[in-house]
Amino acid sequence: MVNVTYDASGDLIAYTPDGAPVVYNLGDISFVVLSMALVWIMIPGVGLFYSGLLRRKNALSMIYTSLASIAVVTFQWFFWGYSLAFSETGSAFIGDLKYFGLKGVLDQPSIGSTRIPAILFCVYQLMFAAITAALAVGAIAERGRLGPLLVFIFVWTTLVYDPLACWTWNSNGWSFVLGGLDFAGGTPVHISSGTAALAISIYLGKRRGYGTERLAYKPQNTTYVIIGTVFLWFGWFGFNGGSALSANLRAIQACIVTTLAASVGGLTWMLWDYRIEKKWSAVGFCSGAISGLVAITPASGFVGSPAAVLFGVVGGTACNFATQLKFVFHYDDALDIFASHAVGGIVGNLLTGIFAQASVAGFDGVTVIAGGWLDKHYIQLAYQLADSTAGVSYSFVVTTLILWVMHYIPGLRLRASEEAEILGIDDAEMGEFAYDYVGLEQEIGHSVDVFTKRPETPPTPPVEESNNPSDGSAADEKV
Repeated sequence: MVNVTYDASGDLIAYTPDGAPVVYNLGDISFVVLSMALVWIMIPGVGLFYSGLLRRKNALSMIYTSLASIAVVTFQWFFWGYSLAFSETGSAFIGDLKYFGLKGVLDQPSIGSTRIPAILFCVYQLMFAAITAALAVGAIAERGRLGPLLVFIFVWTTLVYDPLACWTWNSNGWSFVLGGLDFAGGTPVHISSGTAALAISIYLGKRRGYGTERLAYKPQNTTYVIIGTVFLWFGWFGFNGGSALSANLRAIQACIVTTLAASVGGLTWMLWDYRIEKKWSAVGFCSGAISGLVAITPASGFVGSPAAVLFGVVGGTACNFATQLKFVFHYDDALDIFASHAVGGIVGNLLTGIFAQASVAGFDGVTVIAGGWLDKHYIQLAYQLADSTAGVSYSFVVTTLILWVMHYIPGLRLRASEEAEILGIDDAEMGEFAYDYVGLEQEIGHSVDVFTKRPETPPTPPVEESNNPSDGSAADEKV
């Protein structure tokens, strides 16, 4: 039975097994619960963002993968994911099974902060694990099978995300002990997912028509891209601000630098695109905003507002130019996940080593760090570089191994057939569509000889001239 009560001020009091009282402020609990919900809404936001960038025949599958990530990772986190990442008795690399099945995860102080109970920290961190998987599996766009994807998400979260979360945020983790600074997930979330997306893209190979005009399509629904960005930007206040794990000044500062970096990143990317197209691109602004958000993530609890402007400029610029890497190295990353998340995460980690300040970290009244270059702690950049390099290497190698092991297990091959790719993943894998109408005639006509004999086109009847000028009405179009 849980032994909890309330004091005169209304704070929640729990008791440790030896009878010592632990006080939880209900304002802190409420703040983290709200932040948890904000991070959750980011996950379907990822699906909408990805969906809008693809062709209509693959639009629904991307929204589905985001929801599948929530479901699979939630079970994985309950089963053993939380224990592998955050058990206090684990190793420097990965936790043990102390909390298998969430046994014993309830009212005791969490490993993340003694200001909130373990069960709240558990569900908050669950959302980070789920969105990381959703970001990574976007790389299957237009050519991946949805059934094996469920297995991949479970295995990948276990073998890639959990160890990275452990070494970054667990008090026993090697990067944490070394002194690496990662406030909200530069390595566990963005570097791991972006690098995994690169490994998936290389494994799956190029889509049909790669390098030709057939893939030179525009996003099928820019409104989805914008709505997805709105959900992500909105939720990122819980992602970064909530990582303070308390309603305090540090959380507020994290929110300020988050929206500042996103704004500057969006403007930067849009201006870089304008120099080529001379158009003000909404998709470009959204892509830049995401890049700014990614870059500021590891630094959000460590840097001041002026530094956030630089994070937005450098993040938006680096990620914009990184989208050209796929043409240099000839891999087909349909959604530029590596460019936006892995490159943005690396930029954020390295800039954290330069601009982290002990004074900003101390806004919560308890955190003590040596800071970065601004505080003359020059070794911090080396710590950040080591963490980033380890994250990229580990995620790429282990993701590749998972994909090729699944490749040789009957029924688990992730690559869809050529016929499914032509028809569209929505129809081939789901039998459902995002829209009532999905135009396939041009795609199929350029891909396979569907008709043995095409019907002859009847001659166009002559149109009688009229003295009445056309007003562009439906009747005129019919004639």
